[in-house]
Amino acid sequence: MKKIDYRERALKLFPWVCGSCGRDFTGKNLRELTVHHKDHNHNNNPPDGSNWELLCLYCHDNEHSRLLDAEWLPTENPDKEKETTTTHSPFADLKNMLNRPRNDEGGDEPK
Repeated sequence: MKKIDYRERALKLFPWVCGSCGRDFTGKNLRELTVHHKDHNHNNNPPDGSNWELLCLYCHDNEHSRLLDAEWLPTENPDKEKETTTTHSPFADLKNMLNRPRNDEGGDEPK
């Protein structure tokens, strides 16, 4: 299926709304609505449109940028192997502090 064919088909199948941001399109700005291939395979054009979604230019660019960024980002979490460096535990003595008797004036410290 040619690019123009699947775009025309997608515009007949789906409402003229960006599938990501929800922006509505009319005849005047319809050229800003693009067909995105969900599996990123431009040769996969089933007649029912199951591999397509309509995205505005901005969301379409964002979708492809995210895919490109993912190729360069590490797949493992580098923080996972780091040991805990925190040595202070602010609530370590909380139970004792709560059980400590208070003086008659309402303060915690004796005068």
